[in-house]
Amino acid sequence: MKTTYFIFFLIIIMGCGNKTNKVVAPVINYPAPYPSSTALRFLPGIVSSDRLDFNAAFSRDGKTFYFSRSANGISDIYLTEYKDGNWSPFYMAGFSKGPYSEADPVFALNGSLYFISDRPIHDNDTIHDFNIWYVSPSADGNWSDPRLENTVNSDSTEFYISFGTKGNLYFASNRSGGYGNHDIYMSELKDGHYTTPINLGSAINAPEREHDPYISSDEKAIIFTSVDRKDSRGSADLYYSIKRDDGTWKPAKNLGTNINTSSYDFCPYVTPDGKYFFYSSERDVKWVGVGALPDKLAIHLH
Repeated sequence: MKTTYFIFFLIIIMGCGNKTNKVVAPVINYPAPYPSSTALRFLPGIVSSDRLDFNAAFSRDGKTFYFSRSANGISDIYLTEYKDGNWSPFYMAGFSKGPYSEADPVFALNGSLYFISDRPIHDNDTIHDFNIWYVSPSADGNWSDPRLENTVNSDSTEFYISFGTKGNLYFASNRSGGYGNHDIYMSELKDGHYTTPINLGSAINAPEREHDPYISSDEKAIIFTSVDRKDSRGSADLYYSIKRDDGTWKPAKNLGTNINTSSYDFCPYVTPDGKYFFYSSERDVKWVGVGALPDKLAIHLH
């Protein structure tokens, strides 16, 4: 039976929200029909196609949507723009064109677009791994040349980035010294520079593989993907954890059957206006998921 990856989105039942978040929410023109507790494919034919489509990242003004698409072993970053009352046909981001793979786009608060790439970091680079890169907006409305985020990268693979409103950077890596094959790390932004990443610990990371972290703006809630846990419905499920008052993380919990399926669920993302939860999923093309997030989690995602 044919399966493929799609980007789905569903509405979050919001709580009181994070009152300290001073980021101005953009106006996003979401395509109808609008989902409630039932997940829908997002922009079929533009974003969701018969190829491997994943990730979700709205620009800070809400007028552009970035995503990743993989074909023939290469992934690239694409975008669609809201113009004249419609979302435009997709096209490839200029910085993504070339012989290397790029994926996992996400916007930092300063407007830079972060992503991962397996491009070499110097002329003599012989290690084939993914590192975290970024491009910055230029005065002419284009992007700068890609730059390496030096502090957070290692000689292993880094992927899937998320930011809190303080600028702290969360990501996954298969570097040595963790709890399993892939763990989730955080690098604190201090005086404009990122510090040495720290492992988020055993409440989140386990002998199984963890990746694709989404951190709430207040950094008190996290959603991530874990592979083949004992309580998993499929090969990979989405999990969440809430931070205690003392700064430690509570043991991670499965997001439940309303969202997780019997296949691979990954790439969690909350829109900048706090209205919708996006994720990617591998499933039969005729099947859609349903669900809403736990209230204790949703309250931190506004």
